[in-house]
Amino acid sequence: MKKKSIEKELVSQFSKHNRGVFFLAMSASLISGLMGMAVSWMCRELIDLAAGNGSNWSLMQLMLIEGALLLFFLGVNALSYICEPKYICRAMKQYKEFAYRKLLEKNMSSFRDESTATYLSALTNDATAIENQYLATQFTIISRFVSFFGSLAFMLWYSPLLTLAAVGMTLIPLIASLASSTKLAKQEVIVSERNKDFTAKLAECLGGFSVVKTFKAEKKIFDLFAKENTSLETAKSKKRRVQTLIGTIGMVAGFLAQTGVFFFGAYFAISGKGVTAGTVIMFVNLMNFIIQPIAELPNLLAGRKAAKKLISKLADQLTKNHEAKGTKEITGLSSSITLDHISFSYEEGKEVLHDIYTEFEAGKAYAIVGASGSGKSTLLNLIHSGNSNYQGEILWDGTKLREASTDSLFEQVSSIAQNVFVFNASIEDNVTMFNDFPQKELESAISRAHLGELISERGKDYLCGENGSSLSGGEKQRISIARSLLKKSTVLLADEATAALDAKTAHQVSSDILDLQDVTRIVVTHSLDAGLLKRYDKILVMKDGRIEESGSFSELMDYNGYFHALYTISQ
Repeated sequence: MKKKSIEKELVSQFSKHNRGVFFLAMSASLISGLMGMAVSWMCRELIDLAAGNGSNWSLMQLMLIEGALLLFFLGVNALSYICEPKYICRAMKQYKEFAYRKLLEKNMSSFRDESTATYLSALTNDATAIENQYLATQFTIISRFVSFFGSLAFMLWYSPLLTLAAVGMTLIPLIASLASSTKLAKQEVIVSERNKDFTAKLAECLGGFSVVKTFKAEKKIFDLFAKENTSLETAKSKKRRVQTLIGTIGMVAGFLAQTGVFFFGAYFAISGKGVTAGTVIMFVNLMNFIIQPIAELPNLLAGRKAAKKLISKLADQLTKNHEAKGTKEITGLSSSITLDHISFSYEEGKEVLHDIYTEFEAGKAYAIVGASGSGKSTLLNLIHSGNSNYQGEILWDGTKLREASTDSLFEQVSSIAQNVFVFNASIEDNVTMFNDFPQKELESAISRAHLGELISERGKDYLCGENGSSLSGGEKQRISIARSLLKKSTVLLADEATAALDAKTAHQVSSDILDLQDVTRIVVTHSLDAGLLKRYDKILVMKDGRIEESGSFSELMDYNGYFHALYTISQ
């Protein structure tokens, strides 16, 4: 989907199912903008009445009018009190949910190439800026425009000459203020970028806490953190300086206009230009509603412009790395997955897989072994992620994965990684991934994944902690296995799933995977345990991006080649 299309859809979320509330809130803002004129008119009539300059109203009438105006504007403010927060709440909810839904449409290979900090910043810091500078300010902007042009019209009606003098004194500061607002929009985008970098560095520093402590790298890591923090705060400081400059220009405009109206008003009154004392006071009061927009609007419009750039920035990110989607539906694996002369490069000219041909038969267990960097994980990722940037074909029961729907592929394939992600939710919710399943199916998956003992000890509602901090590595791996079983995937991919476990737990988890029936298991492993390797139907031995050897454990040992050397060294 094109960036402009996504951007329009993001903006449309603000008004989706929200137009009625928006109309009421905007109407309240528009009417509020007229309140200043009513108050100014009331001041003029009261002063002219007191000075004997021929007001058209009696004191009692003016008091009744004032009471009616008060009740009317209280009603308008009550409407604003109800509708504005409701509109903004719904708008931001829909905006963030739409963005996250679009993010979830990306396949794993696309998302793997991106920085999560970009989305964290977009849905937190940037979203707050959009809420405050795009949504909330539009009501203030309409109110200021109404008060500005309404006051101007009112002033022209009573004294065009005095109006001309007042406007002339604010014209130069207004032009300067508008010119400086462009700088504010640019600075807002810079702050957004620095926020993203800071969020990324903070997540990285916290994620690697144990490594930092182990290698006593606290000072170096603190320096990296401090560098990003300084960069962010410096950018925010520059933005504040621009805001202060715009505010100062507005203050100068206000000072000139307020004092100028008094001087010119007094002169016109003395000169017999038809200006009364009440009119002068009315002009002084109305000038507040001319000055305030001049002082605020450039800042508000610049903030709105900057917020639009943040929306555009998110739209750009959401459209990146989208691959063409296949349409063919694949079902449970019944025959085989065939890698037909597969070659693959992460970077042009640096091939990591070279002309691989192999077949994984349905229901069998396969081990992929080899030295670090031999291409084991890359091969597994190509089967799972739906990445189509390879040469050759991957066939699922004869269907090309390039032409297959990624949704149907993910339905049939489950993966177990070295670091299993566990939500801070109950054990049961982590197994079911917050879906509903028949109780018998859930109990069967828990039993086959050997999770029964854990649930007996702690209960199915036991909270797992942030990223499973309350569980052991083996327990998290069994949760991952149970997820796969409950999902009824026909293919299970395990990538170094036991690498971070102690030897006993690693052996048990590997044995649990091998015990599974009616599931095609493809396991990347660094552990060359003869007892486990003998249970695999086939072992693929990789070297420098190629399948060097393949066969059963006994066949490979008898061959006395590369695998035999690897196994011997590992013992």
